[in-house]
Amino acid sequence: MLKILVVDDEPDICALISDALVDEGHEVSCAADGAAALSLASATPFDVVVADMRLPKLDGLALFRRLREASPATDMILMTGNAAVADAVAVLKEGAFDYLAKPIRLEELVVQLTRIASFRALRRDVVEARAELTRGTPVLEQLIGHSPQMLAVVKRVETVANCDASVLIIGESGTGKELVAHALHAGSERRGKPFVAVNCAAFPDTLIEAELFGHERGAFTGATQRREGRFKAAHGGTLFLDEVAELSPAAQAKLLRVLQEGTIEPLGTNASIQVDVRIISATHQNLKSRVATGQFREDLYYRINTIDLAIPPLRQRSGDLAVLVRLFVQRFSKDRSPAPEVSWQAWNALSSYRFPGNVRELMHAIEHAVLLSRGGTIELEHLPVSVRGHRPPEMATLGTQMAPLSVALKEFEREYLIRVVSQFGGKRIQAAESLGISRKNLWEKLRTHGIDQPQETAARAPVC
Repeated sequence: MLKILVVDDEPDICALISDALVDEGHEVSCAADGAAALSLASATPFDVVVADMRLPKLDGLALFRRLREASPATDMILMTGNAAVADAVAVLKEGAFDYLAKPIRLEELVVQLTRIASFRALRRDVVEARAELTRGTPVLEQLIGHSPQMLAVVKRVETVANCDASVLIIGESGTGKELVAHALHAGSERRGKPFVAVNCAAFPDTLIEAELFGHERGAFTGATQRREGRFKAAHGGTLFLDEVAELSPAAQAKLLRVLQEGTIEPLGTNASIQVDVRIISATHQNLKSRVATGQFREDLYYRINTIDLAIPPLRQRSGDLAVLVRLFVQRFSKDRSPAPEVSWQAWNALSSYRFPGNVRELMHAIEHAVLLSRGGTIELEHLPVSVRGHRPPEMATLGTQMAPLSVALKEFEREYLIRVVSQFGGKRIQAAESLGISRKNLWEKLRTHGIDQPQETAARAPVC
């Protein structure tokens, strides 16, 4: 729907056009002369002004010029009994507008307005796209992975991002907890305000309170100048408390009071400062167990855990390994084109390694390999010793912690397919023949296990 102003000194024409456009779903106002139209447009912005060229008090072209200065976003359609006049005006490059020859055909006017509506919608999309580009790559797109586990994380982030509830992110070291916190902030109404991160494990008990709440000069030994705390720095935005389980009992008590009252008291002063922050916390520890043993306050646990968000370890999202390897190879290859390939032997080692350090360890392993390969194919010897020296444990050494049979069979099939395809240098036809299955069946199995299709040339990995 468009908001339209029709300007004509003939009441019958105004009524005719107005009725037709209202029937099309538009909101229409009328004016009998140019001065009245300008007054209306100044008080209420219109999407489109449809005006006669010849008007009392202020003609159509003068009206167009005045509107262009006052409201550049308003579109204009001029009606004239002489098309040549409008052509001449267009040549003078007075600006972009349409014209219709009188007597006008309502069908043509409706078509022009439909086109204008489409163009205005497109223009809004372009503005929004440019605004998105100025903000950089959307953070959600940085949550890489297509496994069901990672898609569930992305969906959870999208669901809870635009609310002020406290979120507790749980996950092993290296799984990307801070990246998820950034995504929550970027998806909230606080996105234009600060995102402040503090690693609670990086400060001793004597300094963590000053770091969070700030301090005055001379508040303690070494406080040579006044410092603003992280809460104050994050005012209006998001405060990310990483490794929140490491807070001392005293710091936990003060943090709880801040969350309850919404005020902080910098060390060395009795003044209370109002703060407005959203708290996102993260830990790799089991906070429930720490609550049970008295190491973490139960009331604080429920304050920071309005919503929980679990990040799966890399070993539980093996289907994402290929896309992560490709991403890191391209990132650390910088401007090199094409990016280095990964040999099947190297890929076999990567896919069988458990990566206790998760995505962070994988990233460092690929950076190590790219540097040593010097732009060539990444071979087994280019990987870190911890990765290339790993061998999958034999069934006899697995102990009592046995996986369900269905899981074990699926993992065995995955590893077996990788080894067979590797043995034939990535040639699917020969690998399928040796397995006694069709090439299509092999392709489907590789896809099911999250293994990219190998190329039909030797020594090519399924990931690059």
